[in-house]
Amino acid sequence: MPQRNWLTKLQVIVGLVLVTIPILSPIVFSIIRLLSYGTFQIDYLMPAELGVPVLIGANLLLWAAIRSRSYLKWIAWSLGIAIVLIFGGQGLAVLTGLASGRIDASGWQYGIVAASIIGYDIAVVGLIIGGVLLCRHLFQVEKQ
Repeated sequence: MPQRNWLTKLQVIVGLVLVTIPILSPIVFSIIRLLSYGTFQIDYLMPAELGVPVLIGANLLLWAAIRSRSYLKWIAWSLGIAIVLIFGGQGLAVLTGLASGRIDASGWQYGIVAASIIGYDIAVVGLIIGGVLLCRHLFQVEKQ
């Protein structure tokens, strides 16, 4: 029987907050910069830089999905894709010399690394969507 107790619900809420903060932070800071200086600049690297809260939150979401037996594939696939993209992109940056500055930030190497970081950001958004769906499922009032 799927568990919908307070611990599972708390895991979803805390996990969702931890996964959402790194995605919302660059948007909030960009709006503040737009209002202060009149220029809009968004830091698409910030969710990757704030990867620890994403990892902790994603593990909480995964644990809650296992406990509730809902949206497990969605959350597991999003987490797996995020991990592969962030480590794969960073590994490529190290192997090609982009990370050390040995080569310029241009060319196909930079394109692949930037695409992997943007893909990671999209996978984190997928985690957020899965977390919201799981939260909705857990907090549904059961009809009698």
